[in-house]
Amino acid sequence: MDVAELLRKLKLGSSVAEHDDALERYFIETDTFRALVSGEKDIIAGDKGTGKTAIYKILQTRYTTLSELSQVEVVAAFNPAGNPVFQRLAEGDPLEEGQYITVWKAYFLALAGNWVLALNEGAFSHKMTELDRLLSSTGLRSADDTPNTVFSRIVNLFRRISDPKAVEAAITLGPNGIPILTPRIELGEGEPSGELVEHDYALGVLNDVIRETGVSVWLVLDRLDEAFQGFPRAEVPALRALLRTYLDLLELDHLRLKLFLRKDLFRRVIAGPAGGFVNLTHVNARKIEIIWDEEDLFELLARRISDNADFLEELGLQEATSQEIFDTVSPRQVDQGDRKPTTWAWMISRIRDGNGIAPPRNLIDLVTKAHAAELRRQARESREVAVGEPLISSDSIKRGLQALSQERVEDTLLAEAGDYASTIERFRGGKAEHNEESLATLLEVAVGEVRTVVTPLVELGFLEKAGESYKVPMLYREGLSITQGKAFASDGQDETADES
Repeated sequence: MDVAELLRKLKLGSSVAEHDDALERYFIETDTFRALVSGEKDIIAGDKGTGKTAIYKILQTRYTTLSELSQVEVVAAFNPAGNPVFQRLAEGDPLEEGQYITVWKAYFLALAGNWVLALNEGAFSHKMTELDRLLSSTGLRSADDTPNTVFSRIVNLFRRISDPKAVEAAITLGPNGIPILTPRIELGEGEPSGELVEHDYALGVLNDVIRETGVSVWLVLDRLDEAFQGFPRAEVPALRALLRTYLDLLELDHLRLKLFLRKDLFRRVIAGPAGGFVNLTHVNARKIEIIWDEEDLFELLARRISDNADFLEELGLQEATSQEIFDTVSPRQVDQGDRKPTTWAWMISRIRDGNGIAPPRNLIDLVTKAHAAELRRQARESREVAVGEPLISSDSIKRGLQALSQERVEDTLLAEAGDYASTIERFRGGKAEHNEESLATLLEVAVGEVRTVVTPLVELGFLEKAGESYKVPMLYREGLSITQGKAFASDGQDETADES
């Protein structure tokens, strides 16, 4: 068999959980997943590509089979595909934080309320009848309990309240409750509004109703980082309000929020415009960060390769270890030499950003792109499978890194840099290592201002501090045409040290 024919049998799956139908087969139950399932943690924080959505997807798939969740119903409070439903909060002028709290509480009341009432239609208890009345009186009762429909109904309702057609008495969207429709104000669609339903009362009724069913409900929110891209004025107050809503709902014993947030977004939210977040210790006590050890990443890749039974059978590797499988697919080293790293160490050093984060997505994309590069190479010059000769060559792995770097620069670094994207572009075509003097020249600032100016770039993972210098991580160098070496006079130190 030639190499191309064998490589076509190797499928590595998608690095994006939403597009990976085989995720269930090779998902690794990490400490993060177990902490979520056990109920110990409610807030999952992770960098982009570290597997937040994968954890949600497996939770949604497996919860009915997990003993810890035998009395729990997991309800998606977001739409997995299409524009994030919460994007509608970014439309128009930003609200006050307290007003966003009202929107979030009304949403969770309506989503869980309509869901539980639909399950018990025709057999309402006294509490269920009261919940039905509350939702109907506030305009939140809906036969369609999908997140998109429920959230759209709430946003539309509050917009009509905020911009009534005719007003006899002043009314605002406040933080204390959900407006009840009464004849005191004529709204744009002819609906009236005036009185309020207190949040605590309405959510208490909902909690009682869920308790009557004998289960607890977990409302899961993902894609929060996508909802406010391009709308920074709405992002922080809306998500701070979400965290405050989370804290308020902790007193309910049968309704719990499960939030998936990017770490950098979480940091911005808790800092806020004035700095600080009241009761942050309570939030942190229920938060866990996604951490991938090198061993976990190696096992992740090995499982994806091992999922290809025909591929392993052709190579006689059905009983092989993960290391033996990896060594068959890849060369021992990408760059030859006694001081050069192994292929695995080479990969890890090149998929990590300046904060030391090596996301599984980067690893899977690197190997997938190297796999594609090798197939293109075999189309030009095919060869037979030979014992001791790796299936994917060093050259193809380097080409895979080049493609990965270009992609990560565009879809992660510049996409999330906001106003700092133009600053990052100044590094394009330059050297990888800088000191404060070279940065001052590059960024056209005084030397004394350099640390302040580059701090956001360090937080983004674009620069990493290395002694008295700053280095662009290898993940981003190819994508920005940045070459190895120093942008300042060398002291004779070996400039290849960071290539290990």
